[in-house]
Amino acid sequence: MNHGENNITVIDEEGNEQLCEVLFTFDSEEFGKSYVLYYPIGADGDDDDEIEIHASAFIPGQENEEGELMPIETEEEWDMIEEVFNTFLEEQDDEE
Repeated sequence: MNHGENNITVIDEEGNEQLCEVLFTFDSEEFGKSYVLYYPIGADGDDDDEIEIHASAFIPGQENEEGELMPIETEEEWDMIEEVFNTFLEEQDDEE
């Protein structure tokens, strides 16, 4: 999955559709799931604003079907995602 190519539509608690850009996806053998990190498009705003990054587990869809986003339910999953995200940020810093 190339950065910048992939957008997903997320429906929030109020039922509003929000177009989001996928930051990256990864699989966890430990939890047997795939995860996606994403942020709302148009939320970058000023450089001062911190972009709110969202994470969900997802079930990949069959060919030509969209996958299904699932809430992350355990503290262990959140800890693991945070670790992966921090590693991702470090790699971004190294590239610059």
